Order: sequence, then C-alpha cells, then structure tokens
Amino acid sequence: MTKIESEKQIVKVMIELYCKKKEGNKVLCDDCKTLLDYAFSRLDNCKFGENKLSCKKCPIHCYKSDMREKIRNVMRWSGPRMLWHYPIIALKHLW
Repeated sequence: MTKIESEKQIVKVMIELYCKKKEGNKVLCDDCKTLLDYAFSRLDNCKFGENKLSCKKCPIHCYKSDMREKIRNVMRWSGPRMLWHYPIIALKHLW
C-alpha cells in the first residue's frame, strides 16, 4: 500500500467514525461525503506524492480554509476514538 493510499484509508475511517458516532448517521451524510471527496482529491494532487509529510506538518496548506477547519474538527474528534474502534489502523498511523 502506498503512502497516499494509506492516508486515504485513515481519512476515510476518521470521517466515517465522525459521521456515524458524533453526528449519529447510519451512512455518510452529504457534508461528510463532500469532505471525503475533497480530501481524496487533495491527496491525489499532493505535490509531494509519496514523500509527503502528514498534512499537519506540511509547509503547503492545500485545503481551502473552510474545509481545513472541517477536517481539523473531524480529526480532533476521531483521532482519540480510533484507538478504541480501529486500534490497528490507529497504531499504524501513529507509527
């Protein structure tokens, strides 16, 4: 699995966890689908490719400010809960 594919998997898990547990939806709502599609498009077009840093450490912020705030909220909420719901993915992400 490439680094970009791994990042996509992590983002997808975080958004799904947020939408289902925080927002109480059984399937992804339209806002979360839009955020997931946007995140995937940003990862697909990442200038650094397989040498990318985590988005938090990246010198270039490619997300629009409103989407950056949304993904930050999702990650802030989902990050700690991933250890409980998806421990293997969370530990790989932390590694």
